[in-house]
Amino acid sequence: MLGQEMRGADTSDTWIENPTSAIPKFKEMLRPLCLMDPANILIAGVGGIGCAWAHQAYQRCEMGAHLALIDADDSSFQTGETIHVLRLGHALDSMGCAALPPLAEQRMRGLSKITQKLLEKTELVILLTGLGGGVGTGAAHEFARQARQSGAIVLAVAGLPFEAQATRLAIAEEGFQRLENIAHVTVRLSLDRLARQAREKGQNWQMGAEWIEDLVDGLVRTLMRMGLINLDLMDLRAIVDQDGMATMLVGIGRPDDPRGILESALKAPLAALDVGGAKGCLIQVEGGLGMTIGQVDTVAELFTSALDDDAQVILGARVSEDLVDTIRVVTLLSGIQPS
Repeated sequence: MLGQEMRGADTSDTWIENPTSAIPKFKEMLRPLCLMDPANILIAGVGGIGCAWAHQAYQRCEMGAHLALIDADDSSFQTGETIHVLRLGHALDSMGCAALPPLAEQRMRGLSKITQKLLEKTELVILLTGLGGGVGTGAAHEFARQARQSGAIVLAVAGLPFEAQATRLAIAEEGFQRLENIAHVTVRLSLDRLARQAREKGQNWQMGAEWIEDLVDGLVRTLMRMGLINLDLMDLRAIVDQDGMATMLVGIGRPDDPRGILESALKAPLAALDVGGAKGCLIQVEGGLGMTIGQVDTVAELFTSALDDDAQVILGARVSEDLVDTIRVVTLLSGIQPS
């Protein structure tokens, strides 16, 4: 870890914008990186709410990836040079796939030749969906299967219905298990928590979730932009291949308040999951021009303090001019054992 590499030096006030001249040892931590092409990353929205989330995230990361929108309803679709639309059924089909997961799965499977072409260059799929209805529950796991078959890493975020919707919850649970069995990482998003947090900020959770946008933007930046300590797909694959459950967190806050950044991550609108004892951790610390090595070290220590003593930790760090007086941490935890 960064703190272990630099234990002998006082780095708390060293500006990270010129690390190699300030601390020679930092140079040893840099390694060459082949930047990915936007075609290598696919943000995929499945179902109405998944498409809305995916399009907002795609815009947030300034189209640093391609976008796939999968639904049976034309109102979910957008157009653009790097936007791909997969319609489940033909335009004259008024029935759609509402409350019919088997039909959505069948239609998704029927598009396999098209998705095979779409996924030719794709190395990472970030899949966003809502479960409990027809398209998300039926098509999400089938698209994930096709993506994994093509060799891509699949990171999925699945929204679970409100607790008051007992019937939809039962349908969603079945769909979640199928998606979790296929995707490398499947995050269980609580719509109750998401909607409550959105209301507190005066936002519409159906049109775009800030937490999802921060997560997707952080993941895309991690792989698409040169950093001070670079992360790539090999690092990501090393962590997601750990046995056990996995999840993703994103925390944002002021550089002088590292504990606040951690608390921000722990307030994520996710279903409860004890991450203590996780055996794998990919952590990306991103901040503005004033971020110091000491701040990176402190944040990384806080985020990894509850991990297993022998956990594999892979750390990345990057300066981004648009993060003024802000640090954002994106973390992928794996090897979590059920409590």
